[in-house]
Amino acid sequence: MPEPAPSAAHHRAAGGGSAGRGTTAGAATSAEHSAFSDASDALQSHREPSQIWGDEREAVSIALHWAASHTAVATDPKTTARSAADLQADVGATITEDGIGAARAMALFDEVLLPATRSIEDPMNLAHIPAAPTRAAVAFDTVVSAANVFGGVWEYGAGAIFAENQVLRWLSDLLGWPADSAGVFVAGGTHGNLSSLATARDHALRERGRRPEGGWALACASTAHSSIASAARLLDMDLVSVPVDDRGHLTGQALTRALESDPRICAVVASAGTTNAGIVDDLASVIEVAHRHGAWVHVDGAYGGAALVAPSARERFAGIEQADSFVVDPHKWLFAPYDCCALLYRDPRPAAAAHSQHAAYLDSIDRGESNPADLAAHLSRRARGLPLWYSLATHGTAAYTAAVEACLETSRSVARAIAETEHLELLLEPELSVVVFRRPGWSPAAYRRWSQRLAREGTVLCVPTAVDGEIALRLAFVNPSTDPQAVIEVLRTTMLAADGS
Repeated sequence: MPEPAPSAAHHRAAGGGSAGRGTTAGAATSAEHSAFSDASDALQSHREPSQIWGDEREAVSIALHWAASHTAVATDPKTTARSAADLQADVGATITEDGIGAARAMALFDEVLLPATRSIEDPMNLAHIPAAPTRAAVAFDTVVSAANVFGGVWEYGAGAIFAENQVLRWLSDLLGWPADSAGVFVAGGTHGNLSSLATARDHALRERGRRPEGGWALACASTAHSSIASAARLLDMDLVSVPVDDRGHLTGQALTRALESDPRICAVVASAGTTNAGIVDDLASVIEVAHRHGAWVHVDGAYGGAALVAPSARERFAGIEQADSFVVDPHKWLFAPYDCCALLYRDPRPAAAAHSQHAAYLDSIDRGESNPADLAAHLSRRARGLPLWYSLATHGTAAYTAAVEACLETSRSVARAIAETEHLELLLEPELSVVVFRRPGWSPAAYRRWSQRLAREGTVLCVPTAVDGEIALRLAFVNPSTDPQAVIEVLRTTMLAADGS
């Protein structure tokens, strides 16, 4: 069987650095690959070659060996995008009439395509909202793909959906929701927010009996995630922006004025951890006011909702037990791989009324069991909640609490160090695990120069943002392996120059 050249990833997995075929590490990698291929061939021996696809044993063995090796490979924050022209020059044509073969396709992916991406899970990737999936969850994602379960309806995916529902029940219990609450895993927070707000709009129509003159509207803070404005456009709802208080929170007091002045508002979105600054809105007062005015309350906890597992942060979510819907992205801070958003409803009946699909070929579906297709804007779906289920079942919820608490403590330690460092300025005390700060005296060009230099070096990923209209920097801690002292050392030693160099 032809064998691809050992890649850099394979060398790292075998413990070698720049070792080649003639070295001990290279020989070990080659022997490991051969042994894996032999075992894979044996497992595939019962499958006859396809009349169309031929004998796929080599393609399967190469792909599974790479996946097994890469699951344990250390990450590198330097990896980043390249231009399409550069990639075309190195990759060339891959979609051809006769194909390029599995070995060549895998070599291109491993040596050219993957290095042109940025490691999202490196402990020093602190930009945007990174991720840090457990190795167990990453490995089980391969199992989910191999099982190829249709997770849209119970009769096709009962076992997988049952396991997903156990995770959703755990999340519902964290919210303090009743036993008949329910949910579904969708692709991401944008999908979850859109589906929940579609439910809210449909529920309002059923409750009020007609569409208001001028159409529906939804209210949220000016700091709400960009997906809320996107959902409003897609749902043909006007967006009413509510000002935040001097600490950045949406409050019931400010919301009251908006609801009293615009009766078209049928839904309110509150944030349980804003992306830019990690702010948790005043959920209790927002929910009380919204419900008093007959509005649905959706809580966007895509990033910050994971902190529900942490006793030290739990009080920030007071009142969430009365919300109508909620999202959290396990691929952000609950240590699952992409893509995975948990969408939950306190009462799932309005969601089923809004999203259930009916057609001649669907009418035989058993509606007596949990059908994920009924709770969001989708029909076909993979059982994307299973990697989280496997990791939770493997490690236990106490480990998840410890991991989130570790991130919270890291953010507090780094924030204290910034406040104590003469050339830095802490802008907000962190509520969750996002730290925003400034380097007084730097121009926007200096911020960009510093950020890009450290990214190229692979030291840290930290990109400029804006706070109250002024340029700043933010650090998002969602990886329990991040060493706070390493971060503090970088900030204290690399930000001294007046021009960011």
